Amino acid sequence: MGIIQKPLETKLFAAVMYAQPFDLQSCLRQLVSSYGEIERFYGPLFFSWSDYYEGEMGCNLLKYYAVFKEPFDRSRLAAVKNHTNELEKIFSQDGKRVVNIDPGYLAKDKLVLASTKDFYHRLYLGDGIFGEVTLHFRKGIFRYFSWTYPDYQEPTFLEFLKTARSDLAGETE
Repeated sequence: MGIIQKPLETKLFAAVMYAQPFDLQSCLRQLVSSYGEIERFYGPLFFSWSDYYEGEMGCNLLKYYAVFKEPFDRSRLAAVKNHTNELEKIFSQDGKRVVNIDPGYLAKDKLVLASTKDFYHRLYLGDGIFGEVTLHFRKGIFRYFSWTYPDYQEPTFLEFLKTARSDLAGETE
């Protein structure tokens, strides 16, 4: 029989992709109001890895990544994803999104993202939301999978996460 353990500490993570001239600061204020101070951020940078969002959001998209300061209860991830979906609707224009907010959590051993889309590598969290282990940390580096989005494979992004990971309590390989 296994021994039930408390999970390792995590921090809320959010990736915010937006079309210009979107007011990123207004969106960040909403996120900070709901989830507390941002501890570390990366970007914004031009999102050039895919044209998936261009039909809805246009060209020349920017992306901003944030790790929040307060410890995050990972069981809240589905609720956070549903909240960020509502924020996307609030900011939408003419029925189209101008911002895409992808929340997740950063743990010492992984980065998990929330999604509304089911797929073989995602587990159902509840309330219409699935969780995906996007990266895992092993032997001193973050490693990606075949399904990991290209921007999450970039060396500078992985270094950003490694630095943010150092702010977490607890130890793991």
